[in-house]
Amino acid sequence: MADTSRTWTAALLVIGDEILSGRTQDKNVAQVAAWLNVQGIRLKEVRVVADDEAAIVEAVNILRARNDYLFTTGGIGPTHDDITVDAIAAALGVGVVIHPEARAILDGYYATRGGLNEARLRMARVPEGADLIPNRMSGAPGIKIGNIFIMAGVPAITAGMLDALTGTLEGGLPVLSVTVGCWVPESEIADLLRKTEKDHEGVAIGSYPFFREGRVGANFVIRATDPDLLETCAAALSAGLVATGREAVPGGI
Repeated sequence: MADTSRTWTAALLVIGDEILSGRTQDKNVAQVAAWLNVQGIRLKEVRVVADDEAAIVEAVNILRARNDYLFTTGGIGPTHDDITVDAIAAALGVGVVIHPEARAILDGYYATRGGLNEARLRMARVPEGADLIPNRMSGAPGIKIGNIFIMAGVPAITAGMLDALTGTLEGGLPVLSVTVGCWVPESEIADLLRKTEKDHEGVAIGSYPFFREGRVGANFVIRATDPDLLETCAAALSAGLVATGREAVPGGI
């Protein structure tokens, strides 16, 4: 059940040399953020680190301490540079063990794919005391220990792991949003935006300017957990824009 009395927060730690080098473009930030929002949890910060144990340990211990949840993506595959499990175990001060259920899952998955070799068995290693996150895509499960959720770097596999976690985390109310667009330089209506947000406590208004068709415009995204408050604020902003002689475009431009 949603707890509306406080805001639940999460951090995301993206792990991998290939992200930092630009060889791979990260797609997990957006999907993790969107999924967390539906769970009523705010993604407060994202950090990207290399496949370096010291860097991972430092980031894990900082992020898990100041957020309700920490999600990690990347570095749990079968190769030598997949060191996320070892690094998180080190951060927590526990050993690394072969999880019997993970081993059985991998054994079954690879039975018709050449069998479970030493490299593939690496994907059954977990920090001692951890539980598993199911993975319907490729057999190798994700891992959860304390408030840390360790997931794959491949976005499609991450999506499956998030799906398996849906509804299992304690959180608050999801953030809802409404967009209003207008052909106007945002600087000309900054006071209107500020006043509208101030007049509707519990609402945040983000301004996203653009240059299109030789004209300057902006989309204003209004966010709140209360649908009635959201609707009232959107109506007030639209009326304010119209009062300046401009057209407010529901849904954005």
